[in-house]
Amino acid sequence: MNPNLDHLQPYPFQRLQALFADLQPATTPAPIALSIGEPRHPMPAFVQPVLEQALSGFNRYPTTRGEPALREVIARWLQIRFNLPNVDAERQVLPLSGTREGLFALAQAVVTPGPDAGVLMPNPFYQIYEGAALLAGAEPLFYNLERANGYRPQFEDLPAALWDRVQLLYICNPGNPAGAVMSEKQLGDLIERAERHDFVIAADECYSEIYPPDKAPPPGLLGAAARLGNANFSRCVAFHSLSKRSNLPGLRSGFVAGDSNILDRFALYRTYHGCTLPGPVQAVSAAAWADEMHVHENRWQYAAKFAAVLPTLEPVLEVARPDAGFYLWPRVPDGDDEAFARRLQQEVNVTVLPGRYLSRPTPEGDPGAGHVRIALVAEPQACIEAAERIRTLLERG
Repeated sequence: MNPNLDHLQPYPFQRLQALFADLQPATTPAPIALSIGEPRHPMPAFVQPVLEQALSGFNRYPTTRGEPALREVIARWLQIRFNLPNVDAERQVLPLSGTREGLFALAQAVVTPGPDAGVLMPNPFYQIYEGAALLAGAEPLFYNLERANGYRPQFEDLPAALWDRVQLLYICNPGNPAGAVMSEKQLGDLIERAERHDFVIAADECYSEIYPPDKAPPPGLLGAAARLGNANFSRCVAFHSLSKRSNLPGLRSGFVAGDSNILDRFALYRTYHGCTLPGPVQAVSAAAWADEMHVHENRWQYAAKFAAVLPTLEPVLEVARPDAGFYLWPRVPDGDDEAFARRLQQEVNVTVLPGRYLSRPTPEGDPGAGHVRIALVAEPQACIEAAERIRTLLERG
């Protein structure tokens, strides 16, 4: 067996299950789960008819690079969304079986394993980054996202010796869980740093389309590269998904776009890896990337939930609306996120995720500890009810 498997830590939701193992399940009030970032808004109306029309595609093997029609739709979407002069649909776009698959597999393709190999990632983080690094034979390295800095990375504070070890850098922009957005200047500075220290940037941008409808959309890595004159997106790859944008987590559809040299090698890896999108899934994906109306409506639904929930929670929790995404990342009053999550589960039947399950301790501290992640993915009334229960629990002490 691969000895690196022994270094993998339990997934956050396994830890949550263990945390609640000794609690008696409550039947009243009704349970409200806000722990998993699984969108529950209705899927777009066009999905079913498009899928039905494309069902005959199940009788053919899909290609690793996907159908040209899907790649062309994605390339057009990228050009419009990030104001790019050109995206080569043939060489700069690669469909994925969800960004989770792609984010993990990329490390296996681009990392040269060895004792000094490092993969740098945010802390807190999406645990796939850590697992990808470990199974690629590299050491996970962390940059902490702290409240004092608005939960944005402070790359300039990291020592040069660390940067010299980095082969792959993961960024999540907008961030999970805090929802902070890096500016295009920060992204540009990072691209220039990648040139100096010879590493690849993998931008997880799966929350980029969930932002306040009255605000400017978050910038992207490829847009920053283009504005620097890096038209080939050298060292840059960006990941996008239909799970959050289009409420289609079960479709398992996303893409990676950017540096064609990286994608050529990554496509070779995936030819053996075997993850390809079935034809009917590609047809639905193309329809989703070509439509913005359902995405606009999705933003308004999240905006309405934030507007309804925050006035209830702000008097009792240190909480604020994020720049983007659908999570709240409050600090808990006594600093014990596990104890707070247990109380919510046991006393008011609301499930949230302790922040330390999304982070790792470092010499500078554990930036996830003392927070909980609240995913506003449930129906609006359920989110409002959950906020009221949380407030009631905190007010009674």
